Amino acid sequence: MKIAQIAPLAERVPPKLYGGTERIVSYLTEEFVRDGHDVTLFASGDSMTSAKLVACSDVALRLNPAIQDPIPHQVLMLEEVRQRAHEFDVLHFHVDVLHFPIIRDFAARTVTTLHGRLDLADLQPFYRAFPDIPLVSISDSQRQPLPPVNWRGTVYHGLPISLLPFTEKPQNPYLAFLGRISPEKRPDRAIEIAVGTGLPLKIAAKVDKIDETYWLNVIKPLIMSNQNVEFIGEIAEHEKPDFLGNASALLFPIDWPEPFGLAMIEAMACGTPTLAFRCGSAPEVVDDGISGILVDSMSQAVASIGEVIGLDRRKVRATFEQRFTVQRMAMDYLDIYRSLPDSNAHWAAE
Repeated sequence: MKIAQIAPLAERVPPKLYGGTERIVSYLTEEFVRDGHDVTLFASGDSMTSAKLVACSDVALRLNPAIQDPIPHQVLMLEEVRQRAHEFDVLHFHVDVLHFPIIRDFAARTVTTLHGRLDLADLQPFYRAFPDIPLVSISDSQRQPLPPVNWRGTVYHGLPISLLPFTEKPQNPYLAFLGRISPEKRPDRAIEIAVGTGLPLKIAAKVDKIDETYWLNVIKPLIMSNQNVEFIGEIAEHEKPDFLGNASALLFPIDWPEPFGLAMIEAMACGTPTLAFRCGSAPEVVDDGISGILVDSMSQAVASIGEVIGLDRRKVRATFEQRFTVQRMAMDYLDIYRSLPDSNAHWAAE
């Protein structure tokens, strides 16, 4: 099958540091190549892939100080895709909404995975205007705010099975928080849980410009005033096995409709259970009592720490292997590709 993967230009594929969407695009692209498909990746020029790379910017836009407005660069990429659309059996977009008007003539050969939150009021009229575009959600809960649209399926994220090794016995264990410092991710709750239990907490997270005030006024003072809390900062991919594998539990105390939550399955791959608030996708990702514990309040979170730490780490890893591998993700997407209205006719013409 001839497949185009269209990635965001903000980060390279795969990203050097934070960047969940670009990481998933990389895993999916490489798995399709291993399976023998003819894959073309539209992405930044510094991306690393075994697929055919179409460089749509010199480097990732976030890393280029000369870039003041990313939109023109993204539109140029989409124009390149439009001109070459006839070359592919399926075009898989991971770039939010800018491409919708451009793909109208060949939409029946496209899939758009929605990676972000969909509960924003601005999105309602937009999706009502494009009810025919084939869409994929990354959790069932992610779909709930949208009006009727052309859902083709839900595909949970997956990781290469050997990416993060299983750790049966963590060394000098601690509670872990991984992701972004932002109000909706609730690192303040993570700190409160650590204080309430007396356990050490390590925070590996990036601070975006939009969240600098929250970091300076709320989170940094909390860290400075609690000796059992350590801020590590943003970590690279090669640092995750040690960070997650040596944690006794991952804290995922979100307060927003999380579309998926990649950190939960990264921890799961290491055998590390998750303590998650029952919000967004968490009840779909965490098998309560097996790969983690779901809670509804801070008091319940503090009281459940012993239970989550005591979960069988081998069963946590087994759950990852059963539900969240890149092989399963790729097969799910192939099933969706083959179900597209123009798929059989287009492949026959080729």
